[in-house]
Amino acid sequence: MPTYRGISGLYNTKNTSEGIPIEDALSGIMMQSRPDITWKYLWQIAASCLNAQPNQAHLILSKLQKLKPNTWILTQNIDGLHAAADNKNLIEIHGNALKLFCIGCNYRPDYSFLFNIEKDKLKLPPICPKCGNIIRPEVVLFGEQLPEKEIELLYSLHQNNIDLILSIGTSALFPYISEPVIKAYNRGKITIEINPERTYISDHFTYTIRTGAEEALIRIWDSINELN
Repeated sequence: MPTYRGISGLYNTKNTSEGIPIEDALSGIMMQSRPDITWKYLWQIAASCLNAQPNQAHLILSKLQKLKPNTWILTQNIDGLHAAADNKNLIEIHGNALKLFCIGCNYRPDYSFLFNIEKDKLKLPPICPKCGNIIRPEVVLFGEQLPEKEIELLYSLHQNNIDLILSIGTSALFPYISEPVIKAYNRGKITIEINPERTYISDHFTYTIRTGAEEALIRIWDSINELN
């Protein structure tokens, strides 16, 4: 699956075909004024997620949680693959692209119904069959508030004595991603960055692994097994 930004990212070009930044196209304001534009790019993301399966990185994180039950996963990904890999203690801070709801009556259809519609009959945005309002995915668009429940959970974890943080494949541009790393590092805790590229908080990691998530986690899991 392609990433959002970075190496082989979906949206590395400056503007969309409409001549606007992708962040504007995928914003809450655009969803209200031109939901067809927002859905055009949501559809691209969701189409790449629908048939995707968890890779070894997702599965190893699930194994790590079984080994260390107090392990938590905070993800910006909206592909639902952590849940599909049976990851527990999961905070999907930006939501899940495959969960849909109607903005009018909160009807929640399964995402597969969109892919069962013939392409020449599919119209975006999809309309609720019950009340006629727009259906949208349960994701946080640019300019929208983060889900209160997940934010409260995240900051309650900040209060705990975190032993180790793995930052995997994120640019860490948002403060709720970077703050736990910086705080843990300043407290003398072990912080590890797994990323092919350097990020602006790379200096706050005890160790860095400049490779992809799957390769790095396979090596880490093999090392754990050797120790045991």
